[in-house]
Amino acid sequence: MSPIKYYIVTILICFSTILSAQNSANEDVELLKMRVDNYVTQSGFESDRGDYYNAIDNLQKALELAKKVNDKKSTGNIYTKIAKLQYLVEEPENALVSLTKAAELQREINDYADLAVTYNIRGILHSSKKEYKTALEYFNSAKTKFEEEGLEAYISEVTLNEAKVYIELEDYKNAKSLLEKTIVLSKKHNQTKILSSALINSGKVLQHIDKNNPSSLSMTEEGLQIAKSNNIIENINDGYLTLSDVYQGVENYKLANEFLKKHIRLSDSLLDIKRENLSPERRAQFINEYKDAKTKDMEVKLEEADAENSLTRITTILSIALITILSLLTLSLYKNNNIRLKTNNMLHKKNDELIVAKEKAELASKTKANFLSTVTHELRTPLYAVTGLTNMLLDEDPKPDQITHLKSLKFSGDYLLTFINDILQINKIEANKVELDPEIFNLKKKVENVVSALNNSALDNNVIMHYEFEKGLPETYIADQLKISQILINLIGNAIKFTKDGDIWVRVYKISQKDNDYTLRFEIEDNGIGITKEKQEHMFESFSQGSIQINRKYGGTGLGLSIVKGLIEILKGKIYLKSELGKGSTFIFEIPLTYSEETIKVEKPNHFNNINELDLSTIKILVVEDNKINQMITKKILNKMSLSCDIVDNGEDAVERVKQNRYDVVLMDIHMPGISGLEATKIIRTFDKELTIFALTAVTLEDKMHEFDEAGFNDIISKPFKQDDFEKKLYNALINNKKSATSI
Repeated sequence: MSPIKYYIVTILICFSTILSAQNSANEDVELLKMRVDNYVTQSGFESDRGDYYNAIDNLQKALELAKKVNDKKSTGNIYTKIAKLQYLVEEPENALVSLTKAAELQREINDYADLAVTYNIRGILHSSKKEYKTALEYFNSAKTKFEEEGLEAYISEVTLNEAKVYIELEDYKNAKSLLEKTIVLSKKHNQTKILSSALINSGKVLQHIDKNNPSSLSMTEEGLQIAKSNNIIENINDGYLTLSDVYQGVENYKLANEFLKKHIRLSDSLLDIKRENLSPERRAQFINEYKDAKTKDMEVKLEEADAENSLTRITTILSIALITILSLLTLSLYKNNNIRLKTNNMLHKKNDELIVAKEKAELASKTKANFLSTVTHELRTPLYAVTGLTNMLLDEDPKPDQITHLKSLKFSGDYLLTFINDILQINKIEANKVELDPEIFNLKKKVENVVSALNNSALDNNVIMHYEFEKGLPETYIADQLKISQILINLIGNAIKFTKDGDIWVRVYKISQKDNDYTLRFEIEDNGIGITKEKQEHMFESFSQGSIQINRKYGGTGLGLSIVKGLIEILKGKIYLKSELGKGSTFIFEIPLTYSEETIKVEKPNHFNNINELDLSTIKILVVEDNKINQMITKKILNKMSLSCDIVDNGEDAVERVKQNRYDVVLMDIHMPGISGLEATKIIRTFDKELTIFALTAVTLEDKMHEFDEAGFNDIISKPFKQDDFEKKLYNALINNKKSATSI
């Protein structure tokens, strides 16, 4: 093209553009608004058919016209509708942008009714992304706006959406309340779709609360019937699935299977419809139709302009070229979209694989936990014999050359028991079975007691202990003091173990405060052997220590720091380590604590001091134990306490002995041949409610406590037990029995 022709074409295009702008500016505003309404109406029809892309295209046209006439209310409303369709075609990020624009306009013009609709859709969007807290905030805002505007009819949809979020959170109490409100509102305003969904979801919630609740079936069936009468396909599908769950809950597996099949068939049908409307092929078809229509339109214009001069024809050809380029760009976008869909499918597949791997890992973890629980129980039972016999031999005036060997044996038994208890503690932490037991306690005194208790061990290593508690810091807090003590004992004990001829500093001070909520920092610093940088990275892992040589030299199970880390995380705290080889280590942990005024504790009477009130010769005790060595040990311990006993080795004989004789206390083992100690105790309680029965067992108490309570045990004594604890529990029980008998 010559330069002259190029300039002529450019001038013509500019002139045409100016002319077109002038014509547009002169269009009637009301006419443009009518065109906006027509595009919006057409979009609604297409959306109802599932033709989402055509619907979005019409809304985009409406948006341009609304902006042109500066109709901010319509612009905001159109952005909201576009966002809803973008959500349906799985473009959440684009939907979020559209909703943000809508809200800005609606707030600017105080269009609170439409703003409430925008908030509701945004809540749905966040809920689909599992951002439930944010979703509930937007639903609450939407509900508030509707109430302020007096639009009660719109509130039912919001409360239904809120209820669905609470169902996902398994908060069925709140879900039930919201669904009841939804049912009332939807009936009042004749909203069949919302009413149907609310009834079906109510059936779902009631089934979770009580699977035998007859209302769950009746409400689901009512909601399904309404959905069928009004051809609400999504609700019909949800109703089938809910009915399947309800019938499965009442063990009607035939009907459960039938409704599940119906749900699957309908789901497949809905999926096919969605795929048809959202598939790349459907999009390409739309693009081609759009391109063909534009091409035909240009051909007509060419024919009409055929009589005009050559410059006009050149302009038209350029327009066709531009349309062709735009069509090619559109096709390129389609291909990119196709690639994205394939990538998403691949990601979904990988996600499924990760879910399977996660399930396998959880199964392995559960298997490990059960194995450890079984092994530790089997170890504690013979350990009772080891520790019991050792203590008996030490009390029976052994020969001087035997004392050393017996003390070594006792040390080994105690070490093994500590190791078993550490394994159990780690197992419980990893299985999330550790529960908090908060109470009011004096933190300053608690730390002082721990430091004082460990001071003798420190002196053995020629270590001086230093204790600092921030001046002016409150002393009493609400927390689990046992776990805090355990953390301090482990960390201070660890510092003592690895420090010779040195110092240890224990510090407690505040790092932040809001009202009565404090964040306190605890520091345990020593100038001991220190830890290398390489070893510091693994210090809080199970069975981790500085080295094999250190393990042999200083002892330890390698579990203490792992337990400490687990307990601190349960207390919602953090732990840090600073150390330098040869210069010492500092363990720092921070935990949140709530200040509380100290309460005056009423001291319980010590019944143990009243042992002289008992006539021990008249007391009869029954020992139920199948292990012969354990029988002998328990009998020796009782005889040492000036108590006599009868012994049986199974649960059946225990029941018969209690029927035929009067006993003051029964010491009941749990695992025995025939009926267990639990079963035997349950039988005894059918004819004797007052007899004192102790569970004498090696099982972990936390796991079985509810079973012991249900069986009717008065108390539990864990094997291997400390003799002082055993004597105290037994004497106190005997004294309480005497007082009860006297008061009758």
